[in-house]
Formats: sequence, C-alpha cells, structure tokens
Amino acid sequence: MACERRVGLRHTEGMSSPRRVCPVCTREIAVVGGRFARHDPPGRRTVLELISCPGSRRMAPMMAPAEKLFDPEEPPFPGQQPLF
Repeated sequence: MACERRVGLRHTEGMSSPRRVCPVCTREIAVVGGRFARHDPPGRRTVLELISCPGSRRMAPMMAPAEKLFDPEEPPFPGQQPLF
C-alpha cells in the first residue's frame, strides 16, 4: 500500500508568505520579514555556480500605505486633555 503522505512535508494552505513582483527579474517572489526571499535570476544556469538575482534580499515595498491613527489637523474632542 502506497503512503500518500510524505514524511517531513506539511500542508501549508493559508500559511504561505505573501508574494510581490521582484523589481529586477519581474518574477513573483515570497516576501519574508519585509524583504524579497533569495531567488535565482530567470533562465537556466550554464555553469555550476550559485547565482542569486540582484533583487534578492532587497527591501520589498509596502502594499498599502500605513493607516493614520489620528488626524493631526482634526480638533480634539470637547473635554479632551492634551497628552503632554
């Protein structure tokens, strides 16, 4: 009877890293800790060297601007005390 589950492999549905387009090679690459994961440049290697894409480990741009917690131009609520 063949075993359908391989040892050491885990089902990672819903747990994969977000992917963004590398600005150098234009491939979709996982983003871990705010940086592009290390990856090879597109195409086949002709020599037995390990070559990473120049876009590897670069800082990845944020997908959306950070939300503001408050509007500094909005007047305070009546009765609200200044923080400092």
